[in-house]
Amino acid sequence: MDFKSKKKLKNESFVDKFLEGRDGEGRGDYDGGFKSGSNDSLIPGLYDDVALNCLAWACRSDYFSLSGLNVRFSKLMKSGYLYELRKKLEIVEHWVYMVCDPRGWEAFDPMRNKWVKLPKIPCDECFNHADKESLAVGSELLVFGRELFGFATWKYSLIHHSWFKCEGINHPRCLFASGSLGSVAVIAGGSDKSGNILKSAELYDSSTGKWEMLPSMHSPRKLSSGFFMDDKFYVIGGMTSHTESLTCGEELDLKTRKWRRIEGMYPNENKAAQAPPLVAVVDNQLYAVEYLTNDVIKYDKENKKWDVLGRLPVRADYSNGWGLAFKAFGKQLLVVGGQRSQEGEAIVLNTWCPKSGIKNGSLDWKVLGVKEKVGVFVYNCAIMGC
Repeated sequence: MDFKSKKKLKNESFVDKFLEGRDGEGRGDYDGGFKSGSNDSLIPGLYDDVALNCLAWACRSDYFSLSGLNVRFSKLMKSGYLYELRKKLEIVEHWVYMVCDPRGWEAFDPMRNKWVKLPKIPCDECFNHADKESLAVGSELLVFGRELFGFATWKYSLIHHSWFKCEGINHPRCLFASGSLGSVAVIAGGSDKSGNILKSAELYDSSTGKWEMLPSMHSPRKLSSGFFMDDKFYVIGGMTSHTESLTCGEELDLKTRKWRRIEGMYPNENKAAQAPPLVAVVDNQLYAVEYLTNDVIKYDKENKKWDVLGRLPVRADYSNGWGLAFKAFGKQLLVVGGQRSQEGEAIVLNTWCPKSGIKNGSLDWKVLGVKEKVGVFVYNCAIMGC
């Protein structure tokens, strides 16, 4: 096989597989691995596989504009192939998705310091104004809430820039623990529509859009928090009844599908009026917020205890942890909360990198972004990295 034939086959494996069967156009007009006409090439003068690598390094915020260049670019963007390529090349941009107004979601692009409005969820008004949980997994944002006739889950597709009804969840619930790792997410516990506290768990695979049941936890719990650490899923905190708090944690090994109970993993007892534990994992290290003292604490896995690191850049004690987001943002911790000043109210996004250490007994928080004139309460927040 000569060089031109090899390059042609390579190009077809990169590009034509997602065009195949879509419109029947342009599968035989390659010339030495690139399109014979400049209008048919992704980037004129470049082999398409080289062009794809260039496009993978473009900012996510440019993809919407690129999709409007021509039909071929539009199909490329809608195929989701570039996000798969970015994953292989380990190219990640973290965007913040949040709701500070019940009427709609917005995304913050930190590279462009730009806020982007998402399309409105095509749900009923009950869903808009009811309490919700949210979770980013793969290139999707899942939002769980109540519609007029029961629980509903909507998902926003980054690739299609649209909302879709997420079907297939086995036990609809609220007030559950959740976490995601790559293209999979786990939800555990919570309450059903009758108020019963659950110990069941489910796994969602965003690459297939399918839900599957997992083994149940040892204890039913609601108002708990979930996260992945060391490739295992954990649940901490919460309440096992309307009056009884849990200080134990539970660990799920997805390989063996078995739960392990960890005594005393989260000694701070939850109360019904308090928010679930605010936790985040950076570099497989677990951090949390202590509501009453406004401190950031870190879990010592070896000694199974919590150490105080420093203060938050905003106050969490005003509302028992509600209205505040504490998330992993790549290699940094992110705190999203409201602040009041002479200029008015605003939501401020602050980051701190644990690798930068603690200076003079304090954490060196940096302002990542500001959203003005939206109040001071964060209803939902999720971080999508892709």
